[in-house]
Amino acid sequence: MRPPARGTTRLLYGAGLAAALMLPAAVAPAQAAPVTRTPAADGAKGQELPGMPTALDPRAEAVACTPASKEKAKKQDWSRQRLDLDRLHRHSTGAGVTVALVSTGVDPGAAGLKGRVTAEGEAADDCVGHGTFLAGLIAGTGTTTPRLAGVAPGAKILALRGTDRRGQPDPALVTAAVRAATAAKADVIAVAVALPRKDTALTRAVAEARKAGAVVVAAATPEPPARGSGDEIPSRTYWPAGEPGVLAVADMLPAGTRPDGALPTGDVDLAAPGAGVVSGGPRGSGHYLGGGVSVATAYAAGAAAVVRATHPDEPADAVTRRLTATAYPADLPQLDAYAAVTTVLGDPAAPAAGAERAAEPVAVRDTSDTDRATGRATLFVLLGSAGVLSLLWAGFALTRARARGWRPAGSGTTEG
Repeated sequence: MRPPARGTTRLLYGAGLAAALMLPAAVAPAQAAPVTRTPAADGAKGQELPGMPTALDPRAEAVACTPASKEKAKKQDWSRQRLDLDRLHRHSTGAGVTVALVSTGVDPGAAGLKGRVTAEGEAADDCVGHGTFLAGLIAGTGTTTPRLAGVAPGAKILALRGTDRRGQPDPALVTAAVRAATAAKADVIAVAVALPRKDTALTRAVAEARKAGAVVVAAATPEPPARGSGDEIPSRTYWPAGEPGVLAVADMLPAGTRPDGALPTGDVDLAAPGAGVVSGGPRGSGHYLGGGVSVATAYAAGAAAVVRATHPDEPADAVTRRLTATAYPADLPQLDAYAAVTTVLGDPAAPAAGAERAAEPVAVRDTSDTDRATGRATLFVLLGSAGVLSLLWAGFALTRARARGWRPAGSGTTEG
């Protein structure tokens, strides 16, 4: 749906919602990441989690898969608080809905996903680990930490490869994956990669998927490459996010802004959390910290799943309209999954004027005031882009929450 104008990481936990300010990206060695010891915003000791890359180094002679994490997160991260998942799950868990995830593959036996993942052939081999990480955000149960569940923990995942084994996107693989998702009658198709050039075959595949009734959600841009501070990349459209009817999603920080260094594009329908997010991986039961446009896309796909489960008679276009019409209004409309499920919409021709909130108020946190209560703390998030791992700096501070028509899901520090 298009708007009118088109390593090891220190995970920060503290009382209340922590807000991140993204600083310029720095180039990092492909095989190593420094350890950053960042205190929590409330002065308490933080918690270390390994970073989840989006791709592996394409220059390495041998493929070294992302190792299992030995660490477990014990508290709910800011992204789940922002999306108000605790309250959302009282209304819908996405049961009965299938989400096709086009990424690096998904491990069918991953913790929190067992018994709900269909993955055949190479799609079951997630060497990078990023696809399994995203699947956890869409449909993970959180296992022993249910407050780290995904948006639609009752949904099923159809894993499809849109990349090679190292995580490099391939137009032919993305096209084949979208066609396979359509053939499988997936309710939601999440394309977590973005291609720089329009592809005729992919255009047809997306059109066929939409005609079959699937909600297609796609990353608005690729993950940003490491570059010098003087480099400027012009705004452009990426694919399949640029196709008609596709919900194009961008990543946002707690303040509602895109990270510094994010690739510019005019094709954004929705912004969702995309920094400092916790999920699992394909090996072991530990947790990782990740971020990027693909993470935001996974969250939006999970939201589409709970909407489809709650409003099964609504066509795909109505689902995308619901997600955009109920988004928190900002420079980039911010995903509000709870509102999308519970809001009663009026005349489709005038969603803003015709929208009427459901009985329960909808939560929107104001995180614009950062850096005033406790100063800054920083963290490194190890991300892969264009096959080379980049380090993204993020600053965290305790937020001053201001209620806007609803009360927070938790009261300060939230334990998992």
